Amino acid sequence: MARKIQQLFVLAALLAPIPALADAAVRDVRLWAGPETTRIVLDLSQSTNHRLFTLENPSRVVVDLDGRIDLASVDLPAGSGLVRSIRSANRPGNEVRVVLDLADAAKPRSFMVAPEGSYGHRLVIDLDATRAPRPMIRMDASGERELVIAIDAGHGGEDPGAIGKRGTREKDVVLSVAGRLAAEIDREPGMRAFLTRDGDYYLTHRQRMERARLNRADLFVSVHADAFRNPNARGSSVYVLSQKGATDEAARWLAERENAADLVGGVSLDDKDDMLASVLLDLSQNASIGASLEVGDHVISRLGSIGRVHKASVQQAGFLVLKSPDIPSILVETAFISNLEEEQLLRSSAHQQRLATALLSGIREYFLANPTPGTWLAKNGRGLPREYTIARGDTLSDIASRYNVSLLDLRRHNGLRGDSIRVGQILRIPAPL
Repeated sequence: MARKIQQLFVLAALLAPIPALADAAVRDVRLWAGPETTRIVLDLSQSTNHRLFTLENPSRVVVDLDGRIDLASVDLPAGSGLVRSIRSANRPGNEVRVVLDLADAAKPRSFMVAPEGSYGHRLVIDLDATRAPRPMIRMDASGERELVIAIDAGHGGEDPGAIGKRGTREKDVVLSVAGRLAAEIDREPGMRAFLTRDGDYYLTHRQRMERARLNRADLFVSVHADAFRNPNARGSSVYVLSQKGATDEAARWLAERENAADLVGGVSLDDKDDMLASVLLDLSQNASIGASLEVGDHVISRLGSIGRVHKASVQQAGFLVLKSPDIPSILVETAFISNLEEEQLLRSSAHQQRLATALLSGIREYFLANPTPGTWLAKNGRGLPREYTIARGDTLSDIASRYNVSLLDLRRHNGLRGDSIRVGQILRIPAPL
């Protein structure tokens, strides 16, 4: 009898109507605009149902949700990016309508986000431009192109990244460092910088990779500021893609190769059989990881010359943003923003500039030793002044090997009688062998 009663209770529970999500109050509306994407965020008192649809003549995106908005206390942001203006009103049936008047054609998507950190429930609306941007590839009069360095400031917009004890936001300091690095690169002969984001807006990891590939980048550098539960953790680190991460990405490319663009080298996978496509992709990925490790070695050495490094050697991990199979890619953790002393350094304009200069030095050293064929640097790099600042752990033989010069020539070029060198000493590098 007891068992039968229990079964009836279970059946009654299964047959009971599922309650709808409760109505929500819209507490704030925020907007971040980038060149090809715009994100609108509605801060809500709780999760709720919503419906999104588009209208034409003129182009609009409309979002209806169950709840209310106090228009006297909620300031709607001004239009920016793909949004010309934002309007909102309460409708009968306890419903809020938000209308996004579009400035250009866009593809919308929306999703709810659960509370996290200092944020509560949110409705996120992403708008992606439907007109593909044109790449900017510049040639000089002789036909040699510039090296393109894609610099990616991590996080942005709704995603602040790690936050230090003093309130410093990772997204802000890395954007500043990235901008300084871009300026340094643009002053280099034969090099040009490309910023994946140049303002406070959000990009997915794949959007960052796609922008680098669209601009035919020769190197991708993602700039971050680390955080850890131990406030004493400190120092810089450099990461490249792990073999496991490469394998996962290879599987994705092979599954979708009919929709994939050509590799940077001009090789397309869509007309190759499974075996040949797999071999080509494997060759491209192995070469990319090898080059990434070499760039990383130069960069971590330069970072070590201006401060402490958390890991003296290049680390490997499966970071999604590093997964371009045909572009050498590194992720630089400039410092621990969770460390009070390093947070203060990250806030300093002088230290941000030192970081940018160190990153440039590592990048320059790599490309002088490994100039990309067809670039201005490949033709003219031998005539450029080449200097190297000694960092902790450097040996004269390692430097000679790195620059492809003989140890004897390196000694003669710098008037050295032996192999003794000191941290901070500047060596002049002779022409390569």
